[in-house]
Amino acid sequence: MSRILNLRVAPLLLVMASACSGRDTELHAKALTTAPSRDQEAAVAMGSTTSTVLARGTFVDPNDQNLDIKRITDDWHIQIKSKPAFDIAVQDIMFPDGSSSGWHTHPGPVFILVKTGTLTFYQSDDPTCSPQVRTKGQGFLDLGEHPHIAVNQSGSAAETIVTYFAPQGATLKIMATEPPNCTL
Repeated sequence: MSRILNLRVAPLLLVMASACSGRDTELHAKALTTAPSRDQEAAVAMGSTTSTVLARGTFVDPNDQNLDIKRITDDWHIQIKSKPAFDIAVQDIMFPDGSSSGWHTHPGPVFILVKTGTLTFYQSDDPTCSPQVRTKGQGFLDLGEHPHIAVNQSGSAAETIVTYFAPQGATLKIMATEPPNCTL
């Protein structure tokens, strides 16, 4: 499932941090080092997308593996539950004209913000494989459960900032085959 989001999604991480600061137990973020995956290296070699992991860390409450972050402000509510700990990773991805992410899935939900340009997203679970176009300032929520692809068909470069929620230490991108209902 995807939803159009605007840049108001970005404060999500800030709200998470402020919601955590009021807890009785301390929430620890453990930094992880990440090297480019084989998929990323192959994409760069082919002149495709290039990506940079800006940060990745594990969020864990050492006193309780059932992490429950909740914040209510006026009529705005957010809640994130996880068992056990989870990682948040933030990545900057550059899409030259004509490039794509390749068909893939994720181990958890992914918030994609289009920083510059225009990208088209296709979902394998959409029987008609309808294009979902997002432009600068728009977001795309990808639950990561089924194969999907981001394609730059705009005629100029595009850039995204991507925030992954994933099980601790999990691979962020899992390559998949092109579905028969969506040959591009």
